[in-house]
Amino acid sequence: MSAKREHGDDSLMMRRSAPPASSTSLFQRRLLLTLVPCLVAFAASCSKKEEAPAAPASSAAAEATPAAAPADKTLTVGFIYVGPKDDFGYNQAHHEGALAVSKLPGIKIREEEKVPETLDVQKTMESMINLDGAKLLFPTSFGYFDPHILKVAEKYPNVTFLHCGGLYQEGKHPKNVGSYFGYIDEAEYVAGIVAGGTTKTNKLGFIAAKPIPQVLRNINSYTLGARSINPKVETTVIFTGDWSMPVKEAEAANTLIDQGVDVLTAHVDSPKVVIETAEKRGVFSTGYHASQASLAPKGYLTGAEWNWEKVYTAYIEKVKAGQMPDHLVRGGFSSGYIKLSPYGAAVSDAVKAKADEAKAKLTAGTLVIYAGPMKDNAGKEIIPAGTDHPQTDISLESMNYLVQGVKGKLN
Repeated sequence: MSAKREHGDDSLMMRRSAPPASSTSLFQRRLLLTLVPCLVAFAASCSKKEEAPAAPASSAAAEATPAAAPADKTLTVGFIYVGPKDDFGYNQAHHEGALAVSKLPGIKIREEEKVPETLDVQKTMESMINLDGAKLLFPTSFGYFDPHILKVAEKYPNVTFLHCGGLYQEGKHPKNVGSYFGYIDEAEYVAGIVAGGTTKTNKLGFIAAKPIPQVLRNINSYTLGARSINPKVETTVIFTGDWSMPVKEAEAANTLIDQGVDVLTAHVDSPKVVIETAEKRGVFSTGYHASQASLAPKGYLTGAEWNWEKVYTAYIEKVKAGQMPDHLVRGGFSSGYIKLSPYGAAVSDAVKAKADEAKAKLTAGTLVIYAGPMKDNAGKEIIPAGTDHPQTDISLESMNYLVQGVKGKLN
């Protein structure tokens, strides 16, 4: 993510354009945002004598309740991305969810891409609220949450803010805020099976942004899946230090390939550079966030993809009904929040069968990825025998280790 996100389309081989948006530039929108309140105040002062006194406001108006879209009106939904929406990665996956939402009756979407995790995102949110009339916002990048979403949510209690990343805390954060994420490590586990069953050198490579829990969980699940079919496999991990570092990502990919790695994957905002480098160097790859199959027609094996359409559609149904969505939402294969890229030509039927079997068990809840006994890559026991940590176990969201079979360090 990016656990940002930072953050798929089964066949996105070309850039996809969003539904027609206003041609007004971001600068112009912000200028309007500054001027409109002044003009409104001026007009109000001119007509004040002619107006009847306003009725006292209900105390309930200050409470955080989503505004339902009237039956005859359109609900405007805003989506904000930290990077380009055609990045073959985190942002594209959310954009594809937004495109699905735009097809729903009574829905109009507003998108803004390449918005940094600074005061700029606060200005963008306020612009969507005040100029576009948005009542539901999806600021998708991990770093948008604190302080940006929290500040704007306090200012606009009747607007719903839903953030990707799972950072909401009951009793601490505004009631009109929620967060969502998915158990995408289930798809990483299955992709690991495919990688472990396809590798010829028993060396896998994982290029990751930062050693935070969401990233570590993907690295570990990928490795555990690979070793479930091929115990000889080792995964070498390289951390680049940030979510979008294309030069470092290319360098890391080439370094791993030079060391004998023949299957590469990544947890960065856009795996595009990693997948393209793998294809150029003649090694296999598995994707993340969205499908990168079109970038590597020979070497792409499969990938772990988000299915934000499912999440966003469910949210919007609640908001349109005037209900506040659940503050914390999670889901994996069973809920349709994630999916697996179609298998590439290089994947054997035997490996496909093993992967499909694991996917079915994960969907049914009969396969527990983090079950003891389990050791970290330094030989220390991290899960004792007889102990299981199912996907819903909140302790997995504070993961701070690499499992046995991973070569690399957290620092």
